[in-house]
Amino acid sequence: MNALVAPEHLPAILTPEKTALLARLAEGLAPEELYWVAAWSASRAGQAQRGASPADAHAGTATAPRLTILYGSQTGNAKRLAEQLAARSESAGMPVRLLRADAYPQRDLAKESHLLIVISTQGEGEPPDDARGFVEFLAGKRAPRLPGLHYAVLGLGDSSYPQFCAIGRQLDARLAELGADRLAPLGEADVDIDQVAVPWSSKALEQAREALGTPASAARSATVHALPTRNTHSREQPFAATVLANQRIVSRDSERAVHHLELSLEGSGLRYAPGDAIGIWPTNPPALVEQWLQALRLDDAQEVTHGGRTLPLAQWLGREREMTRLTRTFVAAHAAASGHADLMRVLRKENAASFAELLASHQPIDLLRRYRAAWRAEDLVAALRPLTPRLYSIASSARAVGEEEVHLTVARVEYDAYGAPHWGAASAFLSSAQEDATVPVFIEANDRFRLPADDSRDIIMIGPGTGVAPFRAFVQDRRETGARGRNWLVFGNRHFTRDFLYQVEWQEALKAGALHRLDLAFSRDGAEKTYVQDRLREQGRELYAWLEGGAHLYVCGDANHMAKDVHATLIDIAVAHGGHSPDAAREWLADLLTQGRYARDVY
Repeated sequence: MNALVAPEHLPAILTPEKTALLARLAEGLAPEELYWVAAWSASRAGQAQRGASPADAHAGTATAPRLTILYGSQTGNAKRLAEQLAARSESAGMPVRLLRADAYPQRDLAKESHLLIVISTQGEGEPPDDARGFVEFLAGKRAPRLPGLHYAVLGLGDSSYPQFCAIGRQLDARLAELGADRLAPLGEADVDIDQVAVPWSSKALEQAREALGTPASAARSATVHALPTRNTHSREQPFAATVLANQRIVSRDSERAVHHLELSLEGSGLRYAPGDAIGIWPTNPPALVEQWLQALRLDDAQEVTHGGRTLPLAQWLGREREMTRLTRTFVAAHAAASGHADLMRVLRKENAASFAELLASHQPIDLLRRYRAAWRAEDLVAALRPLTPRLYSIASSARAVGEEEVHLTVARVEYDAYGAPHWGAASAFLSSAQEDATVPVFIEANDRFRLPADDSRDIIMIGPGTGVAPFRAFVQDRRETGARGRNWLVFGNRHFTRDFLYQVEWQEALKAGALHRLDLAFSRDGAEKTYVQDRLREQGRELYAWLEGGAHLYVCGDANHMAKDVHATLIDIAVAHGGHSPDAAREWLADLLTQGRYARDVY
């Protein structure tokens, strides 16, 4: 077998500019993804040798019968499902292309014959950022008639909220209105995604295979592509990362403990880029498990069988079930078990506001104490949702800390309510992790939250609280690469002396020229509360000038309040300093979003 040659030792065929572009495109790709790129490149080379230009090849694939899979994803779930669909399609012998919604050429829609869409719904019935343009196009007057299209839509959402799968429903109805035929009924997946996604995927792909005329015998062997045999880790197969450091980075009298964690990825094969997230599989706090067992008078050692698995009840509660997030499903089950009229009343559609308030102010344990009911262990496990991983923005650049180390910033959720202590599952798990303990992790790529490819572009980073985490990675990376653009950070928290996260690092970055501007908003230090959006208004003229000069704008943090307030402030700034009307300002901001120059990592 020939030894692999390091890229720097290969003959110089490409220009330095093309070599740099290729390196940037390959940055952060996992080994199996790099092998796929190599196979794709070899295929393009074969087309060129046969006399087909890349443009000809694209034109041919645009009209050839094939299955197109589009996804719109905010937290990665829709992307993951779409990738699984594409892999299954290829294995079944179907020609397929997989695209993020904002990378889809809208002119291709009129020529599509078979289309699957996987899309999530955010907040109050909004599309994910990467699908806003596609959703608006499809809803608008420019959307074409689609009599030749066969399609299916899988919507992802949370049934605890009023606008459950609203975007999926909207797209499904609109495609039918435009004359397209359904390959499969609309799928509406709740937080326990696989219950709906698995059967929907099987049905949609079988219908697509039949519609495309792909024989069952065309299924390809899984060994067609030469992929590396080294172990890779994923959401389904997390890596046990060793805790290298766990340090509190706020003062002792701060209202909320915030920890900086450093984890080892040595031997994992995991790679990440600035803007990516790290997924954590938490264990519920032992004290919370004990609260449940006492409240329900259940035996922790009782064996419970569910979904073909038999485990002690304590293990179901500690490692397998959501215990800190209240859901409509559990409220309904507990209302039925307790027979309490107040719970039944709050579930009614006309009481949506009261139900939303209940979700925001209570954990499940609060209902167990307030509305007493007798639960069988088997019924309890069945009524609770499976535990899901939590995503944290990565707070380090691999260029700065090494490829086998990753940092994150964790605000511990811990408070007293209704006479008892409460915790957040993942934050309690992480903040209490001792050095040399292990944490199950995986990397969740976030392709829309990336530093600009052109390092001469300025960047503006808005990150209050732990939302500053990815910007620590951004500044580290830009310093390591010698990026030419300016870096402007807007940070906010409650108190300067208690809650200034990474204060010393920002001050050192300012002195070193790695950070060119730092604006601060500490909401509890003055007579009036001051937030990051207030600082943006104060610096509106300069901020608008940076954006008009080509700067990229990033927002990270709370989706329900901060991100909305910042968005509204940016519109006001465009009106005040850009001479736009309110409608034109909204279009200007939407265009920045479409261009990828306005990116949000909100939760």
